[in-house]
Amino acid sequence: MGDQYAEVLVKRQMTGLDRLKKGGSILLLVLAAFAGVFIHVRFLLAAVALGVAAFFLLPAFDMEFEYLLVERELDIDKIYSKSKRKKAEDLQLDEMELFAPIGSRRMDHYNSDTRLRVKDYSSRADGADVYGMIIRDDKGLCKILLEPDGQMLETLQRYYPNKVFVD
Repeated sequence: MGDQYAEVLVKRQMTGLDRLKKGGSILLLVLAAFAGVFIHVRFLLAAVALGVAAFFLLPAFDMEFEYLLVERELDIDKIYSKSKRKKAEDLQLDEMELFAPIGSRRMDHYNSDTRLRVKDYSSRADGADVYGMIIRDDKGLCKILLEPDGQMLETLQRYYPNKVFVD
């Protein structure tokens, strides 16, 4: 098949609800710390518990996705706070049925199917070029939302011309 390689990094945009959750958890932590110092020591224990929870939960608000296309495989990793990496997907592209823009007429059938599982690995930014990949996995058909760059699209289209469309 030759050398088939492409790499894309996509930063997830924070929604208003994400900002509210992040700010609220930090505010709650600060209030518990002040209450522990000035009111009662029990609040200080709550502040420590909230601090530990924040240490593990706050990095999830600063997330990037890395798509790595190598040969017939697409790996998707989640990167938290530019330091922690977690594998999200390991997709075999031979199982792919369709790859097209999410608003394409080719995706109409899949967009209207409410039983189809959807996994969103896009930035969620307004005006982003989001593509849908319909792929078969161990649980059936799944729609994966991605934001590939031009090189990745060209590579996919060259090796899967009957499945990849850029409409």
